[in-house]
Amino acid sequence: MNSSYRLATAIHNNKQAVFVELDNTLYTLDHLLLEEDRKQLSYKSPADLMPLLENWGYWSIILPKRIEAAIPDTGTAISPNAVTFCAPVLSPKKLVCIGANYKDHIAEMNIPMLPDYPYSFFKPATTTLRGSGAKVSIPSVAKMVDWEAELAVVIGKHAKNVRAADALQYIAGYSNLNDLSARDWIAKRPPVGIDWVRHKGHDGFAPMGPYFLPAKFVPDPQNMSVKLSVNGAVKQLSNTGQMVFGVAEIIEHLSSIFTLEPGDIIATGTPAGVGHGRDPQEFLAAGDIVEMEVEGLGVLITEMA
Repeated sequence: MNSSYRLATAIHNNKQAVFVELDNTLYTLDHLLLEEDRKQLSYKSPADLMPLLENWGYWSIILPKRIEAAIPDTGTAISPNAVTFCAPVLSPKKLVCIGANYKDHIAEMNIPMLPDYPYSFFKPATTTLRGSGAKVSIPSVAKMVDWEAELAVVIGKHAKNVRAADALQYIAGYSNLNDLSARDWIAKRPPVGIDWVRHKGHDGFAPMGPYFLPAKFVPDPQNMSVKLSVNGAVKQLSNTGQMVFGVAEIIEHLSSIFTLEPGDIIATGTPAGVGHGRDPQEFLAAGDIVEMEVEGLGVLITEMA
């Protein structure tokens, strides 16, 4: 098939399922599957993308064939407005974030030098991930909650000690991720340094989605526009080409430390325009609507509460 498709995890008629998005129309994956596909899934309809990612070698080949054979079928067509989006992957084994990875963001945060290697930290995936359209509560202990538009990489097969030249073949696809951050613990650093858990780990601090775009539809992950707005005002506007370390270099670095597994998510850093770097500084308040989009990945919408 020539047309690109995207995948999503969403709730429709009180049932959570995987959907295929084509031309702004959703189709349930379940309607596309053949008997041989169901065997791959042990006859269970997937509730998120993880079962597909665990056997992405199969699904990356089969899905285009099933989509071409079965779509369009107006009898199973659903409007994106009729579903409640979840994060595409609900329970990844790892959610790794890269910090200080855009040169202009490094400058606005007054970091004195470029990093020598990708600087990383973890977020607690099962409690931070949220879908597009979800409300995220501002923690009662935080007064400086900030936005960070990021390209998220989703791993499609085990990767250990991978070279940068080979790294992109380990990617299943891409999504949006807003690395929400409570800057309160940057402003007042304890003697041992920044408290990254209080800074980054609050419930709901990783909105993701709405879509997962298979990697084959992204010719170059270092040439994708990045945009974020708050209440309609553009705050971040950049391109992934401004990264200090590209996607391939990040995978090489991380896989030299631990094995990347199918479904693992890597958030690759944010460009300039965050609230903490502005003069005067700006932070999110209840009722604010944050919209972000990496090129081709749909619009991720988050309402602060």
